[in-house]
Amino acid sequence: MIRTLQRFAISCALILPTTIGATLANAEPYAAPAQASAPAVHMELNKLEPSEKGCRAYMVVDNPGEDAFQSFKIDLVLFQTDGVIGKRFSIDLAPLKPKKKSVKLFEIDGIQCDKIGSFLVNDVMECKAQSGPVSGCLESLKTSTLTKVQLSK
Repeated sequence: MIRTLQRFAISCALILPTTIGATLANAEPYAAPAQASAPAVHMELNKLEPSEKGCRAYMVVDNPGEDAFQSFKIDLVLFQTDGVIGKRFSIDLAPLKPKKKSVKLFEIDGIQCDKIGSFLVNDVMECKAQSGPVSGCLESLKTSTLTKVQLSK
């Protein structure tokens, strides 16, 4: 009986590590919950017009995706016509409805329209859909302009 138990113990000692190793080798690695990936939101500088405060900018924003954005906050840098940074500010283009174009207006205080040389989307500071944070918003953002003032990222 003791020899039978010894043989069983030896068999288990040889088989068990092989079985566990094979199980671990076939196990799928842990994957963190995925964030939604951003569709190619398009931001167009459509018009600049003088205002009492300085200059008013009109942005046409197109969200071709299925998700609504509750937040789409961008870090925007304004360069003057001489290339010097004139102002840095943030604007939230949200809410952005799915499969919808919208027009967003914002005031640029203290700077006349004819003194604006270009805008740079420096970063997307916050990008959230109803399902939560969305990754890749800056990378997928497309920019264009219908004015003489350039808009880039």
